[in-house]
Amino acid sequence: MSEFLYQQVINYGAPLLGIIVFIGGLGVPLPCAALIIAAGAFARQGILPWHTTALISIISVVIGDSLSYSMGYYSRDKVLKRFSGTPLWLQTEQSFNKWGFLSIFFSRFVVTAIGLPVNLFSGAIRFPSKKFLLYDMLGEIVWIFGYGGLGYLFGSEWELVNEFLSNFGGLVLGLLIFGFGIRQLIKWQEHIKQKKG
Repeated sequence: MSEFLYQQVINYGAPLLGIIVFIGGLGVPLPCAALIIAAGAFARQGILPWHTTALISIISVVIGDSLSYSMGYYSRDKVLKRFSGTPLWLQTEQSFNKWGFLSIFFSRFVVTAIGLPVNLFSGAIRFPSKKFLLYDMLGEIVWIFGYGGLGYLFGSEWELVNEFLSNFGGLVLGLLIFGFGIRQLIKWQEHIKQKKG
Protein backbone atom coordinates (compact mmCIF):
# COMPACT_ATOMS: atom_id res chain seq x y z
CA MET A 1 0.00 0.00 0.00
CA SER A 2 2.74 2.47 0.99
CA GLU A 3 4.79 1.86 -2.14
CA PHE A 4 1.67 2.36 -4.24
CA LEU A 5 0.92 5.68 -2.48
CA TYR A 6 4.52 6.90 -2.89
CA GLN A 7 4.30 6.22 -6.62
CA GLN A 8 0.95 8.01 -6.88
CA VAL A 9 2.33 11.06 -5.06
CA ILE A 10 5.20 11.13 -7.56
CA ASN A 11 2.70 10.83 -10.43
CA TYR A 12 0.01 13.27 -9.21
CA GLY A 13 1.99 15.55 -6.92
CA ALA A 14 0.91 17.86 -4.12
CA PRO A 15 -2.87 17.72 -4.73
CA LEU A 16 -2.94 13.96 -4.13
CA LEU A 17 -0.75 14.33 -1.04
CA GLY A 18 -3.20 16.96 0.20
CA ILE A 19 -6.12 14.58 -0.27
CA ILE A 20 -4.28 11.80 1.59
CA VAL A 21 -3.38 13.96 4.62
CA PHE A 22 -6.93 15.37 4.65
CA ILE A 23 -8.28 11.81 4.91
CA GLY A 24 -5.66 11.09 7.59
CA GLY A 25 -6.93 14.12 9.55
CA LEU A 26 -10.34 12.43 9.58
CA GLY A 27 -8.78 9.44 11.33
CA VAL A 28 -8.34 7.01 8.43
CA PRO A 29 -5.11 5.06 9.11
CA LEU A 30 -2.89 6.01 6.19
CA PRO A 31 0.94 6.31 6.23
CA CYS A 32 0.74 10.11 6.26
CA ALA A 33 3.94 10.70 8.23
CA ALA A 34 5.92 8.49 5.87
CA LEU A 35 4.40 10.28 2.88
CA ILE A 36 5.37 13.69 4.25
CA ILE A 37 8.94 12.50 4.81
CA ALA A 38 8.98 11.01 1.31
CA ALA A 39 7.55 14.25 -0.11
CA GLY A 40 10.51 16.11 1.41
CA ALA A 41 12.89 13.70 -0.32
CA PHE A 42 10.94 14.07 -3.58
CA ALA A 43 11.18 17.86 -3.26
CA ARG A 44 14.96 17.60 -2.92
CA GLN A 45 15.04 15.55 -6.12
CA GLY A 46 12.97 18.21 -7.91
CA ILE A 47 9.94 15.92 -8.31
CA LEU A 48 7.67 18.09 -6.10
CA PRO A 49 7.76 21.87 -5.54
CA TRP A 50 8.39 22.15 -1.79
CA HIS A 51 6.46 25.40 -1.14
CA THR A 52 3.27 24.31 -2.95
CA THR A 53 3.45 20.83 -1.44
CA ALA A 54 3.87 22.21 2.09
CA LEU A 55 1.07 24.76 1.72
CA ILE A 56 -1.44 22.29 0.26
CA SER A 57 -0.55 19.69 2.90
CA ILE A 58 -0.97 22.11 5.82
CA ILE A 59 -4.31 23.43 4.57
CA SER A 60 -5.61 19.92 3.83
CA VAL A 61 -4.66 18.33 7.14
CA VAL A 62 -6.00 21.28 9.15
CA ILE A 63 -9.34 20.99 7.33
CA GLY A 64 -9.38 17.24 8.12
CA ASP A 65 -8.60 17.91 11.78
CA SER A 66 -11.27 20.60 11.93
CA LEU A 67 -13.86 18.21 10.55
CA SER A 68 -12.99 15.56 13.14
CA TYR A 69 -13.20 18.29 15.84
CA SER A 70 -16.67 19.10 14.45
CA MET A 71 -17.67 15.43 14.70
CA GLY A 72 -16.87 15.55 18.42
CA TYR A 73 -18.60 18.90 18.75
CA TYR A 74 -21.87 17.75 17.20
CA SER A 75 -21.88 14.35 18.91
CA ARG A 76 -21.43 15.99 22.32
CA ASP A 77 -24.89 15.03 23.62
CA LYS A 78 -24.39 11.34 22.87
CA VAL A 79 -20.89 11.35 24.37
CA LEU A 80 -21.99 13.19 27.51
CA LYS A 81 -24.97 10.91 27.93
CA ARG A 82 -22.64 7.94 28.04
CA PHE A 83 -19.53 9.26 29.85
CA SER A 84 -20.21 12.53 31.70
CA GLY A 85 -20.24 12.39 35.44
CA THR A 86 -17.79 9.51 35.66
CA PRO A 87 -14.66 10.31 37.68
CA LEU A 88 -12.38 9.57 34.73
CA TRP A 89 -14.38 11.86 32.41
CA LEU A 90 -14.41 14.72 34.94
CA GLN A 91 -10.70 14.37 35.61
CA THR A 92 -9.85 14.20 31.91
CA GLU A 93 -12.03 17.19 31.09
CA GLN A 94 -10.48 19.24 33.89
CA SER A 95 -6.94 18.34 32.79
CA PHE A 96 -7.76 18.99 29.16
CA ASN A 97 -9.20 22.43 29.88
CA LYS A 98 -5.90 23.26 31.58
CA TRP A 99 -3.38 21.46 29.36
CA GLY A 100 -5.36 20.57 26.23
CA PHE A 101 -3.46 23.00 24.05
CA LEU A 102 -0.32 20.90 24.61
CA SER A 103 -2.21 17.72 23.72
CA ILE A 104 -3.46 19.30 20.51
CA PHE A 105 -0.04 20.68 19.57
CA PHE A 106 2.09 17.60 20.35
CA SER A 107 -0.38 15.04 18.99
CA ARG A 108 0.17 16.53 15.55
CA PHE A 109 3.79 15.39 15.31
CA VAL A 110 5.05 13.51 18.39
CA VAL A 111 2.27 11.04 19.27
CA THR A 112 0.21 11.12 16.10
CA ALA A 113 -1.73 7.98 17.10
CA ILE A 114 -3.78 10.03 19.57
CA GLY A 115 -4.51 12.86 17.11
CA LEU A 116 -8.04 11.71 16.25
CA PRO A 117 -9.13 11.07 19.87
CA VAL A 118 -7.74 14.50 20.83
CA ASN A 119 -9.72 16.14 18.00
CA LEU A 120 -12.94 14.35 18.95
CA PHE A 121 -12.52 15.04 22.67
CA SER A 122 -11.71 18.70 21.99
CA GLY A 123 -14.96 19.03 20.11
CA ALA A 124 -17.00 17.04 22.64
CA ILE A 125 -15.96 19.21 25.58
CA ARG A 126 -16.34 22.35 23.45
CA PHE A 127 -12.67 23.33 23.71
CA PRO A 128 -12.67 26.82 22.11
CA SER A 129 -12.61 26.32 18.35
CA LYS A 130 -10.28 29.27 17.68
CA LYS A 131 -7.75 27.92 20.17
CA PHE A 132 -8.09 24.44 18.71
CA LEU A 133 -7.47 25.81 15.23
CA LEU A 134 -4.45 27.81 16.38
CA TYR A 135 -2.68 24.93 18.18
CA ASP A 136 -3.70 22.47 15.49
CA MET A 137 -2.26 24.68 12.77
CA LEU A 138 0.97 25.30 14.71
CA GLY A 139 1.40 21.58 15.34
CA GLU A 140 0.70 20.68 11.71
CA ILE A 141 3.17 23.31 10.48
CA VAL A 142 5.83 21.74 12.74
CA TRP A 143 4.83 18.30 11.42
CA ILE A 144 4.92 19.23 7.72
CA PHE A 145 8.12 21.28 7.86
CA GLY A 146 9.79 19.06 10.47
CA TYR A 147 9.10 15.70 8.87
CA GLY A 148 9.27 17.04 5.31
CA GLY A 149 12.46 18.90 6.20
CA LEU A 150 14.05 15.68 7.47
CA GLY A 151 13.06 13.95 4.24
CA TYR A 152 14.60 16.82 2.28
CA LEU A 153 17.75 16.76 4.40
CA PHE A 154 18.29 13.00 4.23
CA GLY A 155 17.14 12.62 0.62
CA SER A 156 17.40 9.00 -0.51
CA GLU A 157 17.83 7.85 3.12
CA TRP A 158 14.36 9.12 4.06
CA GLU A 159 13.11 5.60 4.87
CA LEU A 160 15.58 5.37 7.76
CA VAL A 161 14.20 8.65 9.12
CA ASN A 162 10.67 7.30 8.83
CA GLU A 163 11.60 4.12 10.72
CA PHE A 164 13.27 6.12 13.51
CA LEU A 165 10.34 8.52 13.89
CA SER A 166 7.82 5.65 13.89
CA ASN A 167 9.74 3.90 16.66
CA PHE A 168 10.10 7.15 18.61
CA GLY A 169 6.36 7.89 18.37
CA GLY A 170 5.56 4.35 19.53
CA LEU A 171 7.94 4.71 22.47
CA VAL A 172 6.38 8.01 23.55
CA LEU A 173 2.87 6.54 23.28
CA GLY A 174 3.94 3.50 25.30
CA LEU A 175 5.43 5.73 28.01
CA LEU A 176 2.26 7.82 28.15
CA ILE A 177 0.08 4.73 28.55
CA PHE A 178 2.44 3.31 31.18
CA GLY A 179 2.44 6.62 33.09
CA PHE A 180 -1.36 6.80 32.95
CA GLY A 181 -1.59 3.21 34.21
CA ILE A 182 0.73 3.94 37.14
CA ARG A 183 -1.25 7.06 38.03
CA GLN A 184 -4.53 5.13 37.98
CA LEU A 185 -3.01 2.36 40.12
CA ILE A 186 -1.86 4.90 42.73
CA LYS A 187 -5.31 6.52 42.80
CA TRP A 188 -6.96 3.12 43.14
CA GLN A 189 -4.68 2.21 46.09
CA GLU A 190 -5.44 5.55 47.77
CA HIS A 191 -9.16 4.91 47.29
CA ILE A 192 -8.82 1.44 48.91
CA LYS A 193 -6.92 2.97 51.87
CA GLN A 194 -9.62 5.60 52.37
CA LYS A 195 -12.33 2.92 52.39
CA LYS A 196 -10.43 0.87 54.99
CA GLY A 197 -9.65 3.97 57.08
